[in-house]
Amino acid sequence: MKMIKINGINLNVDIKGNGHPLILIHGLGGDISQWDYEIDRLSQKFQTIALDCRGHGQSDKPEFYTIQDHILDILGLMDFYKIEKASLYGISMGSYIGQGVAISASERIDKLILVSSTSNGLTSSVQRIISDNPKDFKGLKNQNEMVLALLKYMAYNPEKLKKSIHLLDTKMKPEHFLRAIKALAGFDFRKDLPTIKAKTLVISGKYDSLNPPSEGRLCASLIPNATFIEMQYSGHIPVLEEPETYNKIIDDFLIN
Repeated sequence: MKMIKINGINLNVDIKGNGHPLILIHGLGGDISQWDYEIDRLSQKFQTIALDCRGHGQSDKPEFYTIQDHILDILGLMDFYKIEKASLYGISMGSYIGQGVAISASERIDKLILVSSTSNGLTSSVQRIISDNPKDFKGLKNQNEMVLALLKYMAYNPEKLKKSIHLLDTKMKPEHFLRAIKALAGFDFRKDLPTIKAKTLVISGKYDSLNPPSEGRLCASLIPNATFIEMQYSGHIPVLEEPETYNKIIDDFLIN
């Protein structure tokens, strides 16, 4: 891993493998470790470039930032490594950032994967679920308890996800997590999604209440060259609930 200076802040970046660049963008509260289940496989055929988004992981944590800053960070990362064209693979928050990058620099993104995505939101999906269901989250003592309470909104089989709870629990301090949530307030890419030129794959889990399949289907309908797939036995994190099926879908899209 390496710290690089992008747009005035330090970003933690991990590069593996050779081949066509594939930029991996994690979800809210996550970091590079979110890719532990996939990066070894993907880096066998691509040069994977994973980062801790600003405010997350080992990257700098500014007091204020927006989703536009996340977008500019990805473009700055591409400039830093002199990458003319790359594929993007974003999960949840990472998929929002990916949409913004593919809109801002459509000629530089050839393939785009959006997992557990939505095209717009007044706040983060996590914050919306908590606000809409206050009884489920009242009196929770820490973020680990919050993650456990969220599982019924995130999974087809919550008990199965509990076995991977270490990948779901954020390592962020509460104040940093709140800043990360605020950065997603009010984003809306719907009117610009038709300008995306990249071949696009949108994946949703049937049992995802954070970003329901209807949101993923809307994304795909607005992007000219997009395919939508609904995972039948998954929620927000299909790589953990249907790993074999999910990995094959990802690999087939990237390779063909």
